[in-house]
Amino acid sequence: MGRFNFFAALAVIAILPLFALAQDQSLSTQASAPASAQAATPKSCAARSLLLNFEDDRDQQVREVPIWRLGHQSAFFFSAGMTIDADGSPDAYNPYNTGRDDIANAGEPGHWDGIIVDIDGNPVIQGEGDPFPGFYISCTSLSDRTKSRDDPTRYVDASTIPYVVLPGWLAREAGARLGDFAVVVNQRSQRISYAIFADIGTLGEGSVALADNLGIWSNARAGGRSRGVFYLVFPGTGDGQPRTVDEINHEAAKAFADWGGVQQLQQVTSCPMDQSPTVSPAVATRADNPPPPIP
Repeated sequence: MGRFNFFAALAVIAILPLFALAQDQSLSTQASAPASAQAATPKSCAARSLLLNFEDDRDQQVREVPIWRLGHQSAFFFSAGMTIDADGSPDAYNPYNTGRDDIANAGEPGHWDGIIVDIDGNPVIQGEGDPFPGFYISCTSLSDRTKSRDDPTRYVDASTIPYVVLPGWLAREAGARLGDFAVVVNQRSQRISYAIFADIGTLGEGSVALADNLGIWSNARAGGRSRGVFYLVFPGTGDGQPRTVDEINHEAAKAFADWGGVQQLQQVTSCPMDQSPTVSPAVATRADNPPPPIP
């Protein structure tokens, strides 16, 4: 019995150093884990800078959407949802409210935004030679000024042209002008579409055609998505004129490649988009007191 206790004690003494070594290795691994995680963070996360925080107050809920840039590049990006915009499509609105979109989204008597009005403020109705006789003429902020104001084809057709919508003051702040190009990504399916900045409105809004390209329900009355859409806009890339789909694809692809292309996009979208740092007083002032929208 005594001999057994003697050998058992020796076994315990031999095991103790190994146990201490295992503890040291465990602590060493835990200490080095944050450094490894930090090293794995994409460089683009550290390289990006906050342009401003946009206060989105749609649906009675206020939330801040950070608007980002990479270094000194002019392109800016953000993640939001997508409201479907039918403006510019000739079948968007009519007097019986049976068009693509609810007439309430075009404004109201005395304050129409999405349709053309005559000198007395009454909506202009398309005639026999127009695409949809009996429908109102729906307009977009971007238009072909070589055409008559009451020509439905003067405006960017939401049903055929992929376009994005931006608040006027944000466009000014970021240096974007109507006609500039963009890349939009459905972050759930990873589908990508090129687009043109063609209308002034709310943040996180795109045309029927853009939603179709991204695989998002494009019904202007009930479709769209509440989150998971990435927008990348390239200020200074357009000429202030509407473009064909082929022109949009060509010009936006060129701007996208200059920005860094798919590889840069993958790095940027791997960063948390909804975590914004403390805003500098100058940026906060601009965000809280925006200039008036672009007319």
